[in-house]
Amino acid sequence: MIERTLSIIKPDAVKNGSVGGILARLEKAGFKILAIRMVSMSKKQAEGFYAVHSARPFFGSLTDFMSSGPCVPLVLEGENAIAEYRKIMGATDPAQADAGTLRADFATDKEKNAVHGSDSPENAAIEIAYFFTGCELAG
Repeated sequence: MIERTLSIIKPDAVKNGSVGGILARLEKAGFKILAIRMVSMSKKQAEGFYAVHSARPFFGSLTDFMSSGPCVPLVLEGENAIAEYRKIMGATDPAQADAGTLRADFATDKEKNAVHGSDSPENAAIEIAYFFTGCELAG
């Protein structure tokens, strides 16, 4: 099934100059990039995006991190895009991520883990709409 998912190249990966390498891997894996932009989220915008995690103990540090510098949200499309992208991302903790995954290769630690990806079709729709309107999606 063809799906769409949101990916975010997080501030640590942008700061480390990894955007091009990550994008190349996504294209090589067969994902079609439908939309891409660079944004700098305010703390309030990061809190809005991650509101689903507001009760979790890491919410404050996550939203501080996500508002600490520019990030690159993008919409990916492909066969089973959500599950396939999550495989390519790797485990949340890069120390536990399989070799060759984005987090194993580009993340610095469990919290600064280079990339975000939607975890379900429902969340993908919500997350995509947070950054892009329908007319901004090329496809």
